[in-house]
Amino acid sequence: MSIGKRQWAIAEGFLPDPGPHADDPELRSHETACILNANERDVVLVITVFFRDRDTAGPYRIQIPARRTLHLRFDQLIDPEPIPRNTDYACVIEADQPVVIQHTRLDARPGERALITTMAYAEEK
Repeated sequence: MSIGKRQWAIAEGFLPDPGPHADDPELRSHETACILNANERDVVLVITVFFRDRDTAGPYRIQIPARRTLHLRFDQLIDPEPIPRNTDYACVIEADQPVVIQHTRLDARPGERALITTMAYAEEK
């Protein structure tokens, strides 16, 4: 089975302050790219992060095993550099095989708790 696209974009990115649950990784404010690899082979992703007022970050290289899913948290991307909090960003994700990507944010700041999710934008490559 091969579903999805090979080139994706998430135009809206923002890592809020960790919030009052900074010590609990499950409840800490974060953004996630939920990625489905329904292929029979492992998939390699290359992520480039864009900012409003500085050079890009990346490439971040991620491998997802065949017929698996990965919920990739952007606050855990550290190589080649961490993505700064409280900074607008966007990203392009390129895969060597088709995948499906959904974008989710948990904002756990006091008074502004929210969970949002949307499908990323995809292009044929």
